[in-house]
Amino acid sequence: MNPAHIVVDGVNKAFSGGGRVVTALRDIRLDIPHGQFTCLLGPSGCGKSTLLNAIAGFSLPSSGSILVDGKRVAAPGPDRGMVFQEYALFPWMTVEDNIAFGLHIKGMSKGEIRERVGGLLAMLSLGDFRQRFPKDLSGGMRQRVAIARVLALDSPIMLMDEPFGALDALTRRNLQDELLRIWAELKKTIIFVTHSIEEAVYLADRIVVMTYRPGTVKRDLLVDLPRLRDPAAPEFNALKRELGVLVMEEQQRHHAEEMRVAVVD
Repeated sequence: MNPAHIVVDGVNKAFSGGGRVVTALRDIRLDIPHGQFTCLLGPSGCGKSTLLNAIAGFSLPSSGSILVDGKRVAAPGPDRGMVFQEYALFPWMTVEDNIAFGLHIKGMSKGEIRERVGGLLAMLSLGDFRQRFPKDLSGGMRQRVAIARVLALDSPIMLMDEPFGALDALTRRNLQDELLRIWAELKKTIIFVTHSIEEAVYLADRIVVMTYRPGTVKRDLLVDLPRLRDPAAPEFNALKRELGVLVMEEQQRHHAEEMRVAVVD
Protein backbone atom coordinates (compact mmCIF):
# COMPACT_ATOMS: atom_id res chain seq x y z
CA MET A 1 0.00 0.00 0.00
CA ASN A 2 1.12 3.58 -0.67
CA PRO A 3 2.50 5.54 2.32
CA ALA A 4 -0.03 7.66 4.18
CA HIS A 5 -0.94 10.88 2.42
CA ILE A 6 -3.24 12.04 5.23
CA VAL A 7 -2.93 10.98 8.89
CA VAL A 8 -5.76 11.77 11.30
CA ASP A 9 -4.34 11.04 14.75
CA GLY A 10 -6.63 11.05 17.77
CA VAL A 11 -8.75 13.97 16.57
CA ASN A 12 -11.39 15.40 18.90
CA LYS A 13 -13.64 18.36 18.17
CA ALA A 14 -16.01 20.10 20.56
CA PHE A 15 -18.27 23.12 20.06
CA SER A 16 -19.57 25.28 22.88
CA GLY A 17 -22.55 27.61 22.96
CA GLY A 18 -25.66 28.34 24.94
CA GLY A 19 -24.05 27.06 28.11
CA ARG A 20 -23.38 23.57 26.76
CA VAL A 21 -20.56 21.72 25.05
CA VAL A 22 -21.24 19.38 22.11
CA THR A 23 -18.60 16.80 21.24
CA ALA A 24 -18.73 16.41 17.46
CA LEU A 25 -15.71 14.12 17.00
CA ARG A 26 -14.04 11.73 19.41
CA ASP A 27 -10.68 10.00 18.89
CA ILE A 28 -10.76 9.76 15.09
CA ARG A 29 -7.77 7.81 13.72
CA LEU A 30 -7.31 7.29 9.99
CA ASP A 31 -4.33 6.74 7.68
CA ILE A 32 -5.30 7.54 4.08
CA PRO A 33 -2.78 6.53 1.40
CA HIS A 34 -1.97 8.45 -1.76
CA GLY A 35 -4.57 8.01 -4.49
CA GLN A 36 -7.25 6.38 -2.35
CA PHE A 37 -10.92 7.25 -2.83
CA THR A 38 -12.37 7.31 0.70
CA CYS A 39 -16.03 7.92 1.53
CA LEU A 40 -17.16 9.15 4.95
CA LEU A 41 -20.63 7.67 5.45
CA GLY A 42 -23.27 8.19 8.09
CA PRO A 43 -26.49 10.00 8.99
CA SER A 44 -26.74 13.72 9.73
CA GLY A 45 -25.03 14.67 12.96
CA CYS A 46 -22.23 12.11 12.83
CA GLY A 47 -19.44 14.63 12.18
CA LYS A 48 -18.62 13.82 8.53
CA SER A 49 -18.45 17.45 7.42
CA THR A 50 -16.76 18.47 10.68
CA LEU A 51 -13.96 15.99 9.98
CA LEU A 52 -13.69 17.14 6.36
CA ASN A 53 -13.45 20.79 7.45
CA ALA A 54 -10.73 19.86 9.93
CA ILE A 55 -8.71 18.16 7.17
CA ALA A 56 -9.28 21.21 4.95
CA GLY A 57 -7.97 23.47 7.73
CA PHE A 58 -11.19 25.48 8.01
CA SER A 59 -12.00 24.36 11.57
CA LEU A 60 -9.09 22.81 13.43
CA PRO A 61 -9.45 19.98 15.97
CA SER A 62 -9.83 20.73 19.67
CA SER A 63 -7.13 18.11 20.24
CA GLY A 64 -5.21 15.54 18.23
CA SER A 65 -3.53 16.27 14.92
CA ILE A 66 -3.97 16.01 11.16
CA LEU A 67 -0.90 15.58 8.96
CA VAL A 68 -0.66 15.90 5.18
CA ASP A 69 2.59 14.49 3.78
CA GLY A 70 3.99 14.61 7.30
CA LYS A 71 3.15 18.30 7.89
CA ARG A 72 0.60 19.35 10.48
CA VAL A 73 -2.53 21.01 9.09
CA ALA A 74 -2.83 24.48 10.65
CA ALA A 75 -4.81 26.33 7.96
CA PRO A 76 -6.28 25.84 4.48
CA GLY A 77 -3.66 25.23 1.82
CA PRO A 78 -3.22 24.72 -1.93
CA ASP A 79 -2.55 21.01 -1.41
CA ARG A 80 -6.24 20.52 -0.45
CA GLY A 81 -9.04 21.54 -2.81
CA MET A 82 -12.62 21.70 -1.53
CA VAL A 83 -15.82 21.05 -3.50
CA PHE A 84 -19.01 22.07 -1.70
CA GLN A 85 -22.61 21.01 -2.22
CA GLU A 86 -23.63 24.64 -2.86
CA TYR A 87 -21.32 25.05 -5.92
CA ALA A 88 -19.76 28.28 -4.47
CA LEU A 89 -19.34 29.91 -7.89
CA PHE A 90 -18.98 33.65 -8.50
CA PRO A 91 -22.27 34.63 -10.20
CA TRP A 92 -20.75 37.65 -11.97
CA MET A 93 -18.06 35.53 -13.66
CA THR A 94 -18.38 33.32 -16.72
CA VAL A 95 -17.64 29.59 -16.56
CA GLU A 96 -14.19 30.23 -17.99
CA ASP A 97 -13.41 33.01 -15.51
CA ASN A 98 -14.66 30.99 -12.54
CA ILE A 99 -12.30 28.14 -13.44
CA ALA A 100 -9.40 30.54 -14.02
CA PHE A 101 -9.90 32.58 -10.82
CA GLY A 102 -7.48 30.66 -8.60
CA LEU A 103 -4.85 30.56 -11.34
CA HIS A 104 -4.84 34.37 -11.58
CA ILE A 105 -4.38 34.52 -7.79
CA LYS A 106 -1.39 32.17 -8.14
CA GLY A 107 0.12 34.55 -10.68
CA MET A 108 0.21 32.17 -13.64
CA SER A 109 0.76 33.65 -17.08
CA LYS A 110 -2.17 34.23 -19.43
CA GLY A 111 -0.88 31.52 -21.75
CA GLU A 112 -0.62 28.94 -18.95
CA ILE A 113 -4.08 29.83 -17.71
CA ARG A 114 -5.59 29.58 -21.19
CA GLU A 115 -4.03 26.15 -21.72
CA ARG A 116 -5.06 24.71 -18.36
CA VAL A 117 -8.60 26.09 -18.46
CA GLY A 118 -9.03 24.89 -22.04
CA GLY A 119 -8.02 21.38 -21.05
CA LEU A 120 -10.48 21.33 -18.14
CA LEU A 121 -13.32 22.68 -20.26
CA ALA A 122 -12.72 19.79 -22.65
CA MET A 123 -12.30 17.19 -19.87
CA LEU A 124 -15.63 18.14 -18.25
CA SER A 125 -17.57 18.79 -21.49
CA LEU A 126 -17.92 22.49 -20.70
CA GLY A 127 -16.44 23.93 -23.88
CA ASP A 128 -19.78 25.09 -25.29
CA PHE A 129 -20.58 26.87 -22.01
CA ARG A 130 -17.33 28.74 -21.42
CA GLN A 131 -18.94 32.20 -21.80
CA ARG A 132 -22.12 31.38 -19.86
CA PHE A 133 -22.83 32.62 -16.35
CA PRO A 134 -23.75 30.27 -13.46
CA LYS A 135 -27.41 31.40 -13.55
CA ASP A 136 -27.66 30.00 -17.08
CA LEU A 137 -26.48 26.51 -16.08
CA SER A 138 -28.23 23.46 -14.65
CA GLY A 139 -27.24 22.17 -11.21
CA GLY A 140 -25.13 19.44 -12.79
CA MET A 141 -23.28 21.91 -15.00
CA ARG A 142 -22.61 24.22 -12.05
CA GLN A 143 -21.10 21.34 -10.13
CA ARG A 144 -18.90 20.48 -13.12
CA VAL A 145 -17.60 24.05 -13.04
CA ALA A 146 -16.98 23.81 -9.29
CA ILE A 147 -15.01 20.59 -9.80
CA ALA A 148 -13.07 22.14 -12.70
CA ARG A 149 -12.13 25.13 -10.54
CA VAL A 150 -10.63 22.83 -7.91
CA LEU A 151 -8.88 20.72 -10.55
CA ALA A 152 -7.39 23.88 -12.07
CA LEU A 153 -5.32 24.39 -8.93
CA ASP A 154 -3.99 20.83 -9.30
CA SER A 155 -4.29 20.08 -5.58
CA PRO A 156 -3.22 16.48 -4.89
CA ILE A 157 -6.13 16.12 -2.43
CA MET A 158 -9.80 16.70 -3.27
CA LEU A 159 -12.21 17.13 -0.36
CA MET A 160 -15.85 16.80 -1.41
CA ASP A 161 -18.76 17.60 0.93
CA GLU A 162 -21.87 15.88 -0.49
CA PRO A 163 -21.21 17.50 -3.87
CA PHE A 164 -24.00 15.62 -5.67
CA GLY A 165 -26.57 15.63 -2.87
CA ALA A 166 -28.87 18.25 -4.44
CA LEU A 167 -28.93 16.70 -7.93
CA ASP A 168 -31.50 14.45 -9.56
CA ALA A 169 -30.66 10.74 -9.79
CA LEU A 170 -29.62 10.70 -13.46
CA THR A 171 -27.40 13.79 -13.21
CA ARG A 172 -25.91 12.41 -10.02
CA ARG A 173 -24.93 9.11 -11.65
CA ASN A 174 -23.45 10.93 -14.66
CA LEU A 175 -21.30 13.08 -12.40
CA GLN A 176 -20.27 10.08 -10.31
CA ASP A 177 -18.98 8.42 -13.48
CA GLU A 178 -17.27 11.67 -14.51
CA LEU A 179 -15.58 11.91 -11.13
CA LEU A 180 -14.37 8.30 -11.30
CA ARG A 181 -12.92 8.94 -14.75
CA ILE A 182 -11.09 12.05 -13.53
CA TRP A 183 -9.84 10.25 -10.41
CA ALA A 184 -8.50 7.33 -12.46
CA GLU A 185 -6.76 9.73 -14.83
CA LEU A 186 -5.31 12.23 -12.37
CA LYS A 187 -4.62 9.92 -9.37
CA LYS A 188 -5.96 12.36 -6.77
CA THR A 189 -6.53 11.43 -3.14
CA ILE A 190 -10.28 11.97 -2.59
CA ILE A 191 -12.23 12.20 0.66
CA PHE A 192 -15.93 12.29 -0.18
CA VAL A 193 -18.71 12.91 2.35
CA THR A 194 -22.08 11.29 1.67
CA HIS A 195 -25.13 9.96 3.47
CA SER A 196 -26.03 7.78 0.47
CA ILE A 197 -25.02 4.15 0.97
CA GLU A 198 -25.33 3.35 -2.73
CA GLU A 199 -23.15 6.33 -3.67
CA ALA A 200 -20.46 5.23 -1.23
CA VAL A 201 -20.42 1.66 -2.56
CA TYR A 202 -20.40 2.87 -6.17
CA LEU A 203 -17.50 5.28 -5.71
CA ALA A 204 -15.19 4.28 -2.91
CA ASP A 205 -12.06 2.20 -2.43
CA ARG A 206 -12.76 2.53 1.27
CA ILE A 207 -15.81 3.41 3.34
CA VAL A 208 -15.54 4.86 6.85
CA VAL A 209 -18.88 4.56 8.67
CA MET A 210 -19.23 7.11 11.46
CA THR A 211 -21.36 6.99 14.59
CA TYR A 212 -23.94 9.56 15.62
CA ARG A 213 -22.59 12.28 17.88
CA PRO A 214 -19.97 12.08 19.14
CA GLY A 215 -18.62 11.02 15.76
CA THR A 216 -16.29 8.05 15.97
CA VAL A 217 -15.25 5.38 13.46
CA LYS A 218 -17.87 2.62 13.67
CA ARG A 219 -16.54 0.57 10.74
CA ASP A 220 -13.60 1.07 8.39
CA LEU A 221 -13.74 -1.27 5.40
CA LEU A 222 -12.12 -1.67 2.01
CA VAL A 223 -14.48 -2.16 -0.94
CA ASP A 224 -13.31 -5.21 -2.85
CA LEU A 225 -15.56 -4.84 -5.89
CA PRO A 226 -14.33 -4.48 -9.48
CA ARG A 227 -14.92 -1.24 -11.38
CA LEU A 228 -17.11 -0.12 -13.02
CA ARG A 229 -19.57 -1.32 -10.42
CA ASP A 230 -23.03 -2.63 -11.17
CA PRO A 231 -25.60 -1.53 -8.56
CA ALA A 232 -27.74 -4.53 -9.56
CA ALA A 233 -24.98 -7.07 -8.83
CA PRO A 234 -25.50 -9.39 -5.81
CA GLU A 235 -22.14 -8.44 -4.29
CA PHE A 236 -22.96 -4.74 -4.56
CA ASN A 237 -26.31 -5.22 -2.82
CA ALA A 238 -24.86 -7.48 -0.14
CA LEU A 239 -22.45 -4.72 0.85
CA LYS A 240 -25.27 -2.18 0.65
CA ARG A 241 -27.33 -4.24 3.09
CA GLU A 242 -24.40 -4.64 5.49
CA LEU A 243 -23.76 -0.90 5.50
CA GLY A 244 -27.47 -0.18 5.74
CA VAL A 245 -27.66 -2.02 9.07
CA LEU A 246 -24.75 0.02 10.44
CA VAL A 247 -26.11 3.36 9.28
CA MET A 248 -29.65 2.58 10.45
CA GLU A 249 -28.34 1.84 13.95
CA GLU A 250 -26.86 5.33 14.05
CA GLN A 251 -29.98 6.89 12.53
CA GLN A 252 -32.06 5.30 15.30
CA ARG A 253 -29.65 6.65 17.92
CA HIS A 254 -30.07 10.09 16.34
CA HIS A 255 -33.87 9.81 16.49
CA ALA A 256 -33.79 8.60 20.12
CA GLU A 257 -31.57 11.54 21.11
CA GLU A 258 -33.89 14.03 19.41
CA MET A 259 -36.87 12.56 21.26
CA ARG A 260 -34.99 12.72 24.58
CA VAL A 261 -34.03 16.37 24.07
CA ALA A 262 -37.61 17.24 23.04
CA VAL A 263 -38.95 15.70 26.27
CA VAL A 264 -36.35 17.53 28.41
CA ASP A 265 -37.07 20.85 26.72
